[in-house]
Amino acid sequence: MGLYLEGDVDQWYVKQDNSGIVFILNATTEEKARAIIGKLPAAQSGIMDFQIVGLGPLSPLRTLLSQTTK
Repeated sequence: MGLYLEGDVDQWYVKQDNSGIVFILNATTEEKARAIIGKLPAAQSGIMDFQIVGLGPLSPLRTLLSQTTK
């Protein structure tokens, strides 16, 4: 997969109900994520639907880590 080798796709998974694939992208904005997905042949041919969901670090993790380093 070219996007994986280029570093745009970090990970990919199949949903357990086999209803689709989940890509974890290396993108800092929704526009960048859409541009990455737009490179896929299925997106270019219009045969795939997709949803962009922003991800970020788990906020409580920062608190837990600061408590364990004291």
